Amino acid sequence: MISSEFRPSVFHPYYFIRKGLFRKIKEHSPVLKGKLLDFGCGSKPYRSYIHADEYVGVDFENEGHPHDNEQIDIFYDGKRIPVEPELFDSVLSSEVFEHIFNLEEMLVELHRVMKPGASMLITCPFVWKEHEVPNDYARYTHFALKHLLEKNGFRVKVLDKSGNFMEVLFQLQVLYFHDSLYLKFFRKIPLVKDLFRLFFFALPNLVGAAASKVFPRNTRMYLNNIIVAEKC
Repeated sequence: MISSEFRPSVFHPYYFIRKGLFRKIKEHSPVLKGKLLDFGCGSKPYRSYIHADEYVGVDFENEGHPHDNEQIDIFYDGKRIPVEPELFDSVLSSEVFEHIFNLEEMLVELHRVMKPGASMLITCPFVWKEHEVPNDYARYTHFALKHLLEKNGFRVKVLDKSGNFMEVLFQLQVLYFHDSLYLKFFRKIPLVKDLFRLFFFALPNLVGAAASKVFPRNTRMYLNNIIVAEKC
């Protein structure tokens, strides 16, 4: 089963971004089948929802992200995935592209290891804080990702988003409470930390969820890109 970190409750500071990612990955996961490459796999958080015949995780050894207790099958050097050409029927890459400085070069490499007609499901943040520093290089619109994919031998089948303007506003507010107040002052104080999570995480998350349904929906500001592409 997926951990609560990636399918969070309203008490989690990453509620909106993780909830949206989980829902969209589950929605588009049927394209992931056969022999699958999880590119930038980390702990393989969505594995239980993906029904591939074989699941291979590859990742880059990153000083900004410890790999303790992660399930990485293959490490790569940031340029070449050490496998033969046209090996995989599908690829998942979730929250990885923002950490790749040489993204076009890696798209060529992913194209190399995919079979003709293979599908790739990508998620990539549009609005989020710097993370896994210093290896956080970019934020992309879905127009930019579509251009880069088509330029490097892929056909884009789905352009999707998670989150909306109202969810972004509340997610960033809770993120500030978490990073600037909870982590610095309250997380080690019994009872106080639970009250803080109730009033500064759960309550804004609930209000934000309600507000996103009541007010007109605007997705020009959003949290994540979700793209399904196919190797030409």
